[in-house]
Amino acid sequence: MPESPEASGSTGTVVLAGSVNLAVGATKGLVGLLTGSAAMVAEALHSLADTTTEVLLFVGLRRGSRRPTEDRPFGYGGETFIWALLAALATFLIGAGLSIDEGIEAIRSPRQQADPLFAYLVLAVAAVLESISLARAVRQIRTRARRFMVHPLSVVIRSPDTPVKAVFFEDFAALIGLALAAGGVALSQLTGSPLWDGLASIAIGVLLLGVAASLGYSNIALLIGRAVPDHGRGLIRRELLAVPAIEGIRQLFTLYLGPNTILVAAKVDFVATASSTDVEAAADEAERRLAALFPTIRYVFLDPTGGRDIRQTSD
Repeated sequence: MPESPEASGSTGTVVLAGSVNLAVGATKGLVGLLTGSAAMVAEALHSLADTTTEVLLFVGLRRGSRRPTEDRPFGYGGETFIWALLAALATFLIGAGLSIDEGIEAIRSPRQQADPLFAYLVLAVAAVLESISLARAVRQIRTRARRFMVHPLSVVIRSPDTPVKAVFFEDFAALIGLALAAGGVALSQLTGSPLWDGLASIAIGVLLLGVAASLGYSNIALLIGRAVPDHGRGLIRRELLAVPAIEGIRQLFTLYLGPNTILVAAKVDFVATASSTDVEAAADEAERRLAALFPTIRYVFLDPTGGRDIRQTSD
């Protein structure tokens, strides 16, 4: 199975975000050590956590895109959710935990801070780079929203494309974190008190806690098994009922097998006059209709168990 455009776009988004975080993280750390700013060190830890996250997401995307096998007939898409969950844990442990610890330590043991000019320059450059990465994630979210005919906010909240969603949350949080760091450095410079710098570091850690919790919850829900949202199920039901030989749907089941793979199974009522050939043709048409509706629908199973007799065709 070739890599889908959605998967290819997700990989590009993750690689760009990882490259940005790797580039600015080392610079933030160096400036943090030179200036004695806890907020800058926290931002360096933030970038380190994001870089680790992107590496884990990239691994998940590569492993999740492997071809189905006899032992894994539905492929490995679910493995992407596992690696994304590990990425959320990395954000929690590296980014949030160490940032909060750094802030507390800065308040308990104030450091002599140097001229913050370089800190401001690095924060400004980082803001530009993070904005570029965020813009790519937003474009991909909008593309997915158009494809699934939903509002972009619904994609951010409900999308199973956790790699892109993780990049979006991380880049958005990164911009807020940069603003917090700049505010902490500026207030410490104006007041002469390192308290604000330490508080900014703690605030960055709390921000990352929220990001990690949100992404962790989303991936756990997908690992347990989550259906397509109501709007999508309504469209799937509409397309199935548009097949002439199908007159009713008793049960409809949908399941995300991976970020870009959906399984659809339904118990349907066929018209009383449907022959076995009609049923076979209807199943083929239903599969074509659903694939045209949502290209991520890869598996369609129809169960004609509505209590009607399906006539056999005569030779």
